[in-house]
Amino acid sequence: MTTDPFTKLTDNCSFPWPPFLSTTGLVLAFLMFFSCTGKNSEQQGSSKEEEMLTEKIRLKELNGEPIDLQQYKGKTIFINLWATWCGPCIKEMPSIERAKKAFTDGNIEFLIASNESIEEIEGFIKKRNLDLHYVHLENLEELNVQALPTTFIINSAGELRFSETGYREWDTTENIELITKIIQSNE
Repeated sequence: MTTDPFTKLTDNCSFPWPPFLSTTGLVLAFLMFFSCTGKNSEQQGSSKEEEMLTEKIRLKELNGEPIDLQQYKGKTIFINLWATWCGPCIKEMPSIERAKKAFTDGNIEFLIASNESIEEIEGFIKKRNLDLHYVHLENLEELNVQALPTTFIINSAGELRFSETGYREWDTTENIELITKIIQSNE
């Protein structure tokens, strides 16, 4: 019978370790804690470093035309960073589409950005029937994004007001209220 290394380590301890704290249990707990499907890492507010992030983001339309975020001045910008291989990214897209439909007054722009090739993004779009504004992200590495999906919400003054890594149902009442508050914060 082989003994788990964690059990060997704890056999001489007087503390009664729960059985789920084996090496396998610790590895699984670590993966669950740090996976992009786990609890979200959310940040609200703004600092100088975060404000600089909004100036760093380099986006292009899928036809290659550069996007200057200044063209959305006066609007809130919702930017969701995703990938075709990212299960949680794909899972949250329908909720982003429904959230987008909840805001019909034109005060917010939803941009769904991937750093994958244009061909990969277009192939994904053909397989999905989602009414979203897909764009190409040119500088993911420079943004220090740790995991996908990652969402940034920039208010109408160009300030980063929300940054989150992880899956979220964007069309829930709570999240619609969150987006609404950001939209209204500079009106």
